[in-house]
Amino acid sequence: MGDAGLVVVALAIAVGLVGVVVPVLPGTVLIGLAVLVWAAVQGGAAWAFSAGAAALLVAGQVAMYLVPGRRLTRAGIPRTTLLLGGALGVVGFFAVPVLGLPLGFVLGVFLAELARSPRARPGAGPAGGAATPRSPGRAGAAWSSTAVALKGVGLAVALEGLAGTLAAVVWVVGALVLRR
Repeated sequence: MGDAGLVVVALAIAVGLVGVVVPVLPGTVLIGLAVLVWAAVQGGAAWAFSAGAAALLVAGQVAMYLVPGRRLTRAGIPRTTLLLGGALGVVGFFAVPVLGLPLGFVLGVFLAELARSPRARPGAGPAGGAATPRSPGRAGAAWSSTAVALKGVGLAVALEGLAGTLAAVVWVVGALVLRR
């Protein structure tokens, strides 16, 4: 593969890395396809580097779902909350370009947790059911769960970004080693 081809592959990988953070682009898929095309054109030992990059990308995809999911489960956030957050994220994606996905997710998680949090009973506690000074109230509890969910999403993005970056490093090493 010539220099122009390497530049095109590098640009595709760079766009893929941006796509990990910007929800409009399929980041991991772009990185994997770019490395796969490079291996197909380069041939030979490039397939070993391509396999290594693919293994890193797959491991990143598995980790980005398992690790944050386990943390969210430990925090007591049910999957239904995350599903509602995801659904409103998709709606937000189409309603407000680029920023709609994260805004919709936050709103969905907050609303789900607000509906899930226990309601104050009339006559219970001081001031006829008002929250005690130390309790966060329904909205506070919902925001607390939303913050935990956002940290989980941030961790998932970080794991996917790390896997994409490591796959890009494997490609760079392969491109340098196999340069003709």
